[in-house]
Amino acid sequence: MKKAAIGGTLARPIVARATRAPDPVGPEAVVAIFSRLRAANPEPRAELTFLNPYTLLVAVVLSAQATDVGVNRATGPLFAIADTPEAMLALGEDRVRDFIRTIGLFNTKAKNVIALSRILVEQHGGVVPRSQAELQVLPGVGAKTASVVLNVAFGEARIAVDTHIFRVANRIPLVVAATTDKVQAGLEALVPEPFRLNAHHWLILFGRYVCKARKPDCPNCPIADLCRYPDKTA
Repeated sequence: MKKAAIGGTLARPIVARATRAPDPVGPEAVVAIFSRLRAANPEPRAELTFLNPYTLLVAVVLSAQATDVGVNRATGPLFAIADTPEAMLALGEDRVRDFIRTIGLFNTKAKNVIALSRILVEQHGGVVPRSQAELQVLPGVGAKTASVVLNVAFGEARIAVDTHIFRVANRIPLVVAATTDKVQAGLEALVPEPFRLNAHHWLILFGRYVCKARKPDCPNCPIADLCRYPDKTA
């Protein structure tokens, strides 16, 4: 199975601090930051597994408010027998629900998987569309999921923003913004083209394993000297 760096739940808007947030780092620092992240992980990969664009789409839909490990545990057996929308429809909602019962919101997600599979079959010939607008009208698919699919499955330079990327972007800061949409727009505007395709993967992995929510691992951070976060850990 292929692997892709996919995040989970979207962040809530950040709460303004009493003190003024640092200004975003400059263009030279942005290049240095992504150069170091690339040097540390030239071919970034993460935990969510998939077989093709369709199974990637389903996996990302299932990953909302769930861990990648938990999703993979459920989708391994599911994708072994249903890796196309036609096969998923033949399986049916009840059986899909049984496979994903360990994932949060499994009832709603089972309905969405069947509904989006039906739309793909009836309106797209069973093929995952390569349009943000067409993806976002599918049940359970929002801007983040659509951006992940376009980036990972089709190689488009999108930077889908989950909680990890939202936190990292505002901490460094690369972008200071209160919503995931604004962070995504800001990142896609400032990240230089050579880094843009994999920027999503580098940032999510960095946020998951180094710049963690409760206690960032600043002593082992490869960009600590470039980061302006005022509450670095010792």
